[in-house]
Order: sequence, then C-alpha cells, then structure tokens
Amino acid sequence: MSLPTSMSRRSFVGTALAGASALAFGPAHAQSAKYRLRYGTAFPATHPGVIRIIEASELIKKQTNGLVDLQVYPNSQLGSEPDMFSQVRSGALDFMSTSGVNQTVVPIGGINAIAFAFESYDQVWSAMDGDLGNHVRGEFAKVGLHVLPKCLDNGYRNITSGAKPIASPDDLKGFKIRVPGNPLWVTLFKTLGAAPTPINFGELYAALQTRIVDGQENPLALIQSAKLYEVQKYIALSGHIWDGHYIFANAARWNGMPADVRDAVTAALSDAALKERQDIQSFNEKAQAEMQASGVTFNKVDTKPFRDALRTAGFYTEWKTKFGADAWGLLEKSVGQL
Repeated sequence: MSLPTSMSRRSFVGTALAGASALAFGPAHAQSAKYRLRYGTAFPATHPGVIRIIEASELIKKQTNGLVDLQVYPNSQLGSEPDMFSQVRSGALDFMSTSGVNQTVVPIGGINAIAFAFESYDQVWSAMDGDLGNHVRGEFAKVGLHVLPKCLDNGYRNITSGAKPIASPDDLKGFKIRVPGNPLWVTLFKTLGAAPTPINFGELYAALQTRIVDGQENPLALIQSAKLYEVQKYIALSGHIWDGHYIFANAARWNGMPADVRDAVTAALSDAALKERQDIQSFNEKAQAEMQASGVTFNKVDTKPFRDALRTAGFYTEWKTKFGADAWGLLEKSVGQL
C-alpha cells in the first residue's frame, strides 16, 4: 500500500518539535534502550494506524539516540482489545489504541460514537482536538490512564451484510450484527430492531464466514484491510458512527519517564496521528474501488429515517442523561443540537 509522502505544515511542526526535544538526549551516539515499551493494537499490519505508529517508533528511537524502543504489535497479537485495555490499566502493557472498549471503564469515552452526530470531519476534529476531547482525556486520567493529545482516525463506520443490502431501519429488524462489546453500540442497534452480538475483532472474519452473525459494522479501511469483504457481499454507506482510536498509556509508566522522553514520544505519536488521519481518507477511496472491483455491492444510505427512528425512540435523550449535560453540551458545541 502506498501512502502519501507529502507533509502538512502541522506534521512538519510536529516533527520539528520532536527533533528539538532530541537535543536533550546529549551526544548523537547510539545508547542501549533504557525504556523498552510495547504498543498493542487490533488494527491489521497493513492499516495506516499501524504503519504510521511504526514510523513514529522509528523516529522516537532515532530522536532519543536509541534510549527508547517502542515495539508495535498489530493484529491483536497481544490479546483482544478488552484484554489489551486491561493490560494497559494494570501496567502489563505500556501502550494501546482503541475506541469502543474503553467505554466499559470510562463511560464518557464513548461519546464520540453517538449515532449520526458528526456530519463532517470539521466537526469531528473541532470536538476531539478541542474541549470535548480534553474533557474525555481528563476522565481517563482519573483511572490511571494517560491519553495522548491526538487520536487516530478509524473513519466512519458502515454496515456490511451477507444476504441483503441494508437501506432502511426496517432492513435491520432481526438482523444479527456483530458490534464491539460496549453499551452504546448495543443500545443503538437494539433501538433500531437489530440483534447486536458482541464478538472480539480477531474472531470476526470466522463469525461472518460461518454465519454466526448476519453482518457487522466497521470503517471501510478496516473492512478492506481485514478482508471482511471476502465474506460479505453488501456494504451500506451508512456512516452511522464516527470512530476514533485514543492512544492510551499506563499513567504510572508514563509519569515514571523523564519529561524529555515523554515530550519526544508525544511529538512523534501526535505527528503520526495527524498523518494517519490524512491516510484514512485516501485509503477509504481506494478501498471502496478495490472492493467494488471484487464484486461487493455498495449502496448509499439516507440517514434521516435512521436518525428520526432513534430520536422518536428516545435514544438521544437517554444518552444525554447518561453522559451528563456538561459533556453533551461540549458535543453539541461542535455538532449542533441532536
């Protein structure tokens, strides 16, 4: 997979900051790694969220003259997302990135997944790089997790199916759909009449292949890189949830490193996240074309009937109560009234 080689001004600034911080590490000769760190993710090895983090790990090693060795483990090599999240909380793992599973520990961590909230990326980054994201990161700090300032883009999620296209809420009645194991996703699809079934991502391909579930929902980049299209004939461009992956670190491990090390890691991972965001948009366009060429049928979804069904059923009112008026107000500051 070819990735953009051009560097945005923000990316350049991030890299420059990383270079400046490296001056604190003294003479430019290789050191043995004092800080051996592990980063786990469920993303496949070909996903931009892995490729850019690996680039960042190489930059960190260079900028710290070998003092920091960040090893990246894709494709759930270190366990499922819930397992890795628990490992980071306990200190058994240093870093990981995820979205949905964190809601089981910090409920507000799932507020970005409110269905049909974000109509554009301008709204997404206004919220997630701004007041809403800062609020969420502060809540994670209370449970022993440091969250890096820039999250990865996992893209807008879309519904795939094996037997029929999904075009309206009625098509979801009784539809057994795989979802991440968290309450917001489960409530969303139950409200629309589906039968949500939590399954770990690493087991999803087999579950679709053996028809344990009728379909699933994920961003196009992940559907393509995990080859889910091989066992799903239809993809509905529903864009029902914008999904981002926070980059988590064990707070005790993080705070135990010197400030200059933390600065170098922060600069490199933040720069990687900004580049990955650009990658995802071009990756999605390429992924759709490739999957269409392989025989997958796409359909564009009119989202209004879905949003109206959720509103009538009290979905937004319920989650405003659960997340609290303050957090909900920060969300609506970027997206308007839901």
